[in-house]
Amino acid sequence: MFSEVSPLVWALTALGFVAIVVLDLVVIARRKEAVTMKQATAWVVFYVALAALFAVGLFVFRSGTSGSEFVAGYITEYSLSVDNLFVFIIIMSRFAVPARAVDKVLYIGIVVSMLLRGVFIAAGAAAIQAASWVFYIFGAFLIYTAVKLAFEGENDEEDFKENAVLRGIRRVLPITPDYVDAELTTRVQGRRMLTPLVIVIAAISIANVVFALDSIPAIFGLTQDPYIVLTANAFALMGLRQLYFLIGGLLERIIYLNVGLSVILAFIGVKLVIEALHGSHIDHLGAVPLPEIGIVTSLLFILATLTVTVVASLAKVRLDARRSL
Repeated sequence: MFSEVSPLVWALTALGFVAIVVLDLVVIARRKEAVTMKQATAWVVFYVALAALFAVGLFVFRSGTSGSEFVAGYITEYSLSVDNLFVFIIIMSRFAVPARAVDKVLYIGIVVSMLLRGVFIAAGAAAIQAASWVFYIFGAFLIYTAVKLAFEGENDEEDFKENAVLRGIRRVLPITPDYVDAELTTRVQGRRMLTPLVIVIAAISIANVVFALDSIPAIFGLTQDPYIVLTANAFALMGLRQLYFLIGGLLERIIYLNVGLSVILAFIGVKLVIEALHGSHIDHLGAVPLPEIGIVTSLLFILATLTVTVVASLAKVRLDARRSL
């Protein structure tokens, strides 16, 4: 089920991601103003190009299957992440984060969530390897999530509520009532205190972990290779911060995003259930044969669904604008 990846390849991959994280940190430390659209565009292109180069490397040095699985997984994770940006925007607005601090908050929150997702991915891979019936659970959960997402409607401020964890952090840690520019700590009457940015970072990290509850089962529906699952998640998360600045306003125009993502999740959920049935040596439901859904079919379906979602959303927005004239 799993393709072998040597310890050397794992180590080189980890070093590569660490180098990118450090590069991000250096850029943030040198930036004196809020992120501009030009800067955000350049960095989004940079991260997408990195993911594309990584995919080419998989095609060349591993196999076409590995490359296709990575592309499908990356697109799926990135698409689900776009929906998550709505909640990030709400969090930033709810906590009134200073413009210069937004980049730092997203950076730290996403790095923390990358580490936590690594734990989830390891647990998911171990569960799948131990028992194939886990596919039934993953598949059913994705179908349930798809139905819930389809009827959720547009994202709004009700999608984020300050939970018990955040309230507990406020009570336990010494936090100043106001921000101090983009600083995480400050001194008040000689006492070292944290700024409210710590609460915002915790909110972003918790949100990312919650999002992983459906995104990680989704990618396991496309590939059971832990190396591809981990790298696809990492590349999607690394480009998420810059995407926040680039398409924050555009998100409001993709009005059918929830519907499109629900279709993708439902498709992957059904695919997982069918694979589980095949694993149980059930190839027919009555007289109906169960299909084999390959990775190329999955990739084409995901791309087609996203294309229809964006085109339909923009067409609806233009039609509504004309009617309002």
